[in-house]
Amino acid sequence: MTVDPRTELSEFLRGRRARLSPDDVGLPRYGRTRRVPGLRREELAQLAGVSVAYYTRLEQGNGRNVSEEVIDSIARALRLNEAEHTYLRNLTKGPHGGKKKSARSQVRPNLQHLLDSVGVPAYVGGRRADVLAWNPMAAALFGDWGQLPPRERNWARFIFLQPSYQQLFLNWESKAADVVGYLRMDAGCYPDDPELTALIGELSVKSELFRQLWAKHDVKEKNFGTKLLHHPLVGDLTLQYESLRMPAEPDLFFTTYYAEPGTPSAEALQLLASWGADATRAGVSVKTEA
Repeated sequence: MTVDPRTELSEFLRGRRARLSPDDVGLPRYGRTRRVPGLRREELAQLAGVSVAYYTRLEQGNGRNVSEEVIDSIARALRLNEAEHTYLRNLTKGPHGGKKKSARSQVRPNLQHLLDSVGVPAYVGGRRADVLAWNPMAAALFGDWGQLPPRERNWARFIFLQPSYQQLFLNWESKAADVVGYLRMDAGCYPDDPELTALIGELSVKSELFRQLWAKHDVKEKNFGTKLLHHPLVGDLTLQYESLRMPAEPDLFFTTYYAEPGTPSAEALQLLASWGADATRAGVSVKTEA
């Protein structure tokens, strides 16, 4: 499987147009029954203030020399959220999105020191949902990532190829959808990244759920939220997470998981911390892929 920006742009626009009805955007319905769901191209072009021919070329994957104003108008017409709007901009910037090709990021020593000083599970993630560095609390919560080779320290691989993560995340399919959304966003920025292309291809072969989610063309930015987990040692956990982009290294995210003070989940995290390396060894099982 390859990531072709023209195909991505075409399928993304058609998919988002199909999700809208005339009622959603305040257009009148006419008597004849629609053969396909969603708005017609001429209706979307009218809402965006562009010609039908111009929008048709864009939906066919020709995103060259499209102005920011036109992209913004189409995003408004399609009712795109912020992440989708960013993705559309990335797809129309050209074959490389104005960014360099694949490179596995390195974590500065001072950033690792910061991780080790944080009293909650924390890790640094990079492009392709890679996990680049983490602290002992993250290992106690998520398993011993250190026993895996670098290419397998990856959230997409954890979620779709490590069976233990299906038990760890109580809302596993929601987590899976998040991860696919992150990969799709990266694909818009780095369509020529060979490692990303290989990862998408491998997961498409090995996981039916991944294929289904990838076909939806949903995108998502890493930000914040709540996750429900069931840890094999301390049971159910309700944890908040925050993902912060590193200003000087925009491909990197600093992510923490924490519990509300005074809750059973906070006590459970403290218990994991007190067990140290024993919690890592006896907790979530992660295995090298065959």
